[in-house]
Amino acid sequence: MLTGSACRIEPLSATNHTASLYTANEKAADGRAWTYLPYGPFDSFEDYHAWVSSAAAGSDPKFYAIVDLKTGRAAGVASLMRMDPSAGSIEVGHIHYSPLLQRTRAATEAMYLLMRYAFGLGYRRYEWKCDALNAVSREAGQRLGFRPEGVHRQARLANGRNRDTAWFSMLDSEWPARRAEFERWLAPENFDAKELQRSALNQRP
Repeated sequence: MLTGSACRIEPLSATNHTASLYTANEKAADGRAWTYLPYGPFDSFEDYHAWVSSAAAGSDPKFYAIVDLKTGRAAGVASLMRMDPSAGSIEVGHIHYSPLLQRTRAATEAMYLLMRYAFGLGYRRYEWKCDALNAVSREAGQRLGFRPEGVHRQARLANGRNRDTAWFSMLDSEWPARRAEFERWLAPENFDAKELQRSALNQRP
């Protein structure tokens, strides 16, 4: 369990998280947040519960719920995956934020907490990958300090269509500076009474 000032990261549990995640996801009526994932949107609570149960049982990807500390309810999911301790490489993926989490302080803090955890374990390379068509994810990765490494063309098929995969990474040698900037941005004094940032996160390579 990883605890910050706005959110908590804990292993995904069908018992503990399905209801709050399903309710949070229902606030996105158009389902666009699922476009680039190999599953979802889900037509019923039962379908989503079955997916959460399956995801929570795995070890790679290892799924986590992102819990909003103000409400105590899960509002998003992320995973650590493609773990290769011998190479010192690990990836963050399967990120799905409900509207309750999107564009919030907790959303950024969740990514910081997972990075800090991975580099603290001794990983040398932390990866971010996304569909090359996913402009939102590409922008998010670079905002968080990942460096673009190019596009793998026709990397795989996803939902019956071609997927070109954009690769990004952060190295252990880059992490100290990235961490300092995250901690500056996440500091309470960087937010006003409405939780709006006073200055932006400046992580771009």
